Amino acid sequence: MSLSTVDAAATAVPPEEPAVKGIEGRTPLQLVVQRLRTDRVAIISVVVIVLIIALAIGAPLIAAITGHGPTDTNVDNGTDANGQPLPPGSAGYLLGTDNLGRDILVRIAYGARVSLIVGVVATAIATIVGVVVGLFAGYYGGWLDSILARIMDVVLSFPYVLFAIVLVSVFGSSLPLTILVIAFFSFAAIGRIVRGQALSQREKEYVEAAHSLGAGNMRIMFVDILPNLVAPVIVLATLLIPTAIIFEATLSFLGLGIALPTPSWGNMLSDAEGVGFQAWWFYIFPMIFLLLTTLAFNLLGDAVRDALDPRTERIFAARRKKKPA
Repeated sequence: MSLSTVDAAATAVPPEEPAVKGIEGRTPLQLVVQRLRTDRVAIISVVVIVLIIALAIGAPLIAAITGHGPTDTNVDNGTDANGQPLPPGSAGYLLGTDNLGRDILVRIAYGARVSLIVGVVATAIATIVGVVVGLFAGYYGGWLDSILARIMDVVLSFPYVLFAIVLVSVFGSSLPLTILVIAFFSFAAIGRIVRGQALSQREKEYVEAAHSLGAGNMRIMFVDILPNLVAPVIVLATLLIPTAIIFEATLSFLGLGIALPTPSWGNMLSDAEGVGFQAWWFYIFPMIFLLLTTLAFNLLGDAVRDALDPRTERIFAARRKKKPA
């Protein structure tokens, strides 16, 4: 072996071994998203909700394409010679018409707007009020807890239909009034859960540590305790949206919700009352969209509850193992 060969072998740098990849931590949000991605029911529910949202956003476009407004009556061209609604597939009317010749598809699209607005806004108001009331009741306890807890009990036991009748008779039916009524009768459901969790959390060591460091009550409630209640609040809010949608449909069906002629799935079903099977599309299509929307939100809420529960990790781990590599 030559000297140059020996020197080259001595100075040769050994190939670097691939670095061992460390374990990467995942945030709670990443864990929840990963679990939901393995849940087919959750994925289907999200797809349905996105399609309903797209239908609501595209309502003006649908009205422009068809040339029919949501409140435009067209007895001449929208009904047959006997004055009966046109069936689905008729010229210019994909889902048929109602007894006034109004386009069912356009009215369903605008009704989706009302249902989503009521569901989301009413749930947001109810969640904020319920969290604040529940935190104050559970954290402070004593006479304040007794008063707030009794108020929530009264709200939960009060017949909301009678309350809605009184308000409508005084102020008249409108979208803001409907949202406020639904939010008022929904906040107690979240408030009771938050109150129970706050009663438990205020006895924890981290709350005592915060007190010892001089933290104020407001900071402890909203900075220390509230983040630990995010999971149940999210689950309850997800399940309250379909409840609010059904609430609005019920009030509109009884003539206590959205004022006519604004289309709502509830008042569309009310208009179809007594039509019979001869004009089945008059009530079947609003019923189907109402069922799909509420069912999708309910199934998504169940999936979110399971994804936020660490005790269900074995179920999601088994699903990941079944997925093809």
